[in-house]
Amino acid sequence: MRTLILALVSTLAACASTSANCPDAHTAGNGVATADSVAYAPTGPDGAVAPASITVTSEAFAEGAAMPTRTVFNSFGCTGDNRSPALAWRGAPEGTRSFAVVVHDPDAPTGTGFYHWAAFDLPAGTTALAEGAGAEGALPAGAHTGRTDFGGTTYGGPCPPPGPAHRYRFTVYALDTASLGLPDGASPAVVRFSMRGHILAHGTLTGTWGR
Repeated sequence: MRTLILALVSTLAACASTSANCPDAHTAGNGVATADSVAYAPTGPDGAVAPASITVTSEAFAEGAAMPTRTVFNSFGCTGDNRSPALAWRGAPEGTRSFAVVVHDPDAPTGTGFYHWAAFDLPAGTTALAEGAGAEGALPAGAHTGRTDFGGTTYGGPCPPPGPAHRYRFTVYALDTASLGLPDGASPAVVRFSMRGHILAHGTLTGTWGR
């Protein structure tokens, strides 16, 4: 674990020094570069960047469209139902042994964005999650959840500060391992870092929400 943490710190330091080292970096509406999660290339077992060949969809919203109120957080001035949207995906390659789903707001004014959900060790046969799967105990058997930036392990919906709408990126990763070997409550940074070298493919659906 000490080696993992040191390597993670080194990766974050490199990303902080220049956006060229952070393939997932984006620019927010105010022109300030913000990191998409921990800002790292989704590398596969061969060390190359994994292809974005997975198509992610939701019956709740289309790509780039506003997310419905039922998916919005219910606190901090937001009044939603805090239900994770239904998700479906296709295009996972042969050899996929598990999936991970990470929900992240790259536009949050934190420097590293804001994690709203991280689910991992989803069984290889999973091709969809029903609405509300982000609630406690609602994921398939064997799956685990990381800690969100709200401080819990369940889905936390959009609730940005007043101003321009933020993006909410639902990214699905196909992994070559059945388990990341992490417990529930692992930090999002460690979840993302542990996927490095195991990602066979990935895909993202982006929703928006603002107030």
